[in-house]
Amino acid sequence: MCITTMAGPGAVHQPHTATFRLLNDYQRGFPLVSEPFAAIGAECGLGEPAVLAALQNWLDSGVVSRVGAVFAPRRVGASALAALAAPLSRLESIAARVSAVPEVNHNYQREHPLNLWFVITAASEQRLRQIAAEIERDTGCRVVVLPLEEEFHIDLGFDLGGAVRRAASVATGDLLSIGETPCALPGIERRLMLALQSGLPLLPRPFDALGRSVGLSEAMVIDLIASWLENGLIKRFGIVVRHHELGFCANAMCVWDVPDDQVSELGRSLAAEPAVTLCYRRSRVLPDWPYNLFCMIHGKSREVVLDVREAIAARHCMNRWPGAVLFSTRRFKQQGARYLADGDA
Repeated sequence: MCITTMAGPGAVHQPHTATFRLLNDYQRGFPLVSEPFAAIGAECGLGEPAVLAALQNWLDSGVVSRVGAVFAPRRVGASALAALAAPLSRLESIAARVSAVPEVNHNYQREHPLNLWFVITAASEQRLRQIAAEIERDTGCRVVVLPLEEEFHIDLGFDLGGAVRRAASVATGDLLSIGETPCALPGIERRLMLALQSGLPLLPRPFDALGRSVGLSEAMVIDLIASWLENGLIKRFGIVVRHHELGFCANAMCVWDVPDDQVSELGRSLAAEPAVTLCYRRSRVLPDWPYNLFCMIHGKSREVVLDVREAIAARHCMNRWPGAVLFSTRRFKQQGARYLADGDA
């Protein structure tokens, strides 16, 4: 059964070949040229107006979240997964309070005593902890904060042919200190990043429009984005889709309590699995949360996801360690991460 959304489930039909290529092939590798939509259209066999119209339609219907950058967690600010145990009688109001925070970009109900899971991104670790404390104060629910420690595979591109898209490369285990200082961007670059958080404008020359809004030339905008891609500040640049609207109605956060001296090697192995969309190590928070290895599996149905999870667990001998499967049952919020607020640039 598909999870429910605040805007309704929505249906996505497989488009004809040209628009299929547009949505499928440009989730990464977006052309950094003056007129990217014309370049994409030439590759897909569509005119520039048709490309822009298709993207606008997908944005309006919720199939596409934005066209633009996916920034690396903790490289430009602080990011953490958080959870709380909401009484079912108050779930709606507590979820609304959490979703009202601009720095919360994902907010899901999951099948676990800790039943509300959300991602907080902020300009600093201090601000992140402040947000968690404010939510805890206002809801009366303890907030469990699970910082990212090691990243193995973070990429949410989807192959519309039915399989989850592979990342361009599987991380070799990028160890992140919990207290790591994010990279300091000059003011002009921070303004560009702030503008990029909402995605590219759907105009024939989007980089020119973006540059004019922050006081940069088109060439400088393109060069900065290219350099951010090269140094890993941006994980990928392209069309950002919403998995549910594409028909990936089931998603499960699969977790295990793995010995610390084995988690890195195992994480890299899980990240190489085609069905794994995200894989990372997070802090345990005892006694509330004993697990340190996380992976996400998306599929067309709950049964498919469970079968895939069991096959992966068998291949990697995962059943020797305690684990849990947390399916999403409701999506309250999903948007791009916002590391910077309007006053931060």
